[in-house]
Amino acid sequence: MELEIDIEAPWPGDTDWVDLAERALEALVQVAPELGHERLLTSVLFTSDSQVHTLNREWRAKDKPTNVLSFPMLERVELLNLQQDGPPEMLGDIALAAETCAREASEKNVSIQEHATHLLIHGLLHLAGLDHEISDADAEAMEALETKALAILAIADPYGDRN
Repeated sequence: MELEIDIEAPWPGDTDWVDLAERALEALVQVAPELGHERLLTSVLFTSDSQVHTLNREWRAKDKPTNVLSFPMLERVELLNLQQDGPPEMLGDIALAAETCAREASEKNVSIQEHATHLLIHGLLHLAGLDHEISDADAEAMEALETKALAILAIADPYGDRN
């Protein structure tokens, strides 16, 4: 998969967010190989709370900011059946909110880089058709994939200790 990444203020300039996103994807592909398909494209927008708030209101009818938004453009079955040959396919878009991400990272006592990595992985799994809001089993399956990908990057389980 190719990531098309835009970084806007107020994301801190002391981090290579492009490299962080690419490393997150590389780790995730090890546990969710369907996301490694060469024809896939995903846009990632590192932006402000106000922009995410606007997107959340316009597209999800939720009048508040959130940490990450995912806008899938393929159904899971389409992703899983994607042929090797053909034109690029847009998997979807992800938007991360800087201020919410920074606040949550502080509350969790982790770096903004670690939390942003987790949110990217979470968002990419949503684009892949996984959804933690369907059932407890779906939530556990999605969290397990997140935890495995984060472990590859030596990032602790954000959901607590697991065996």
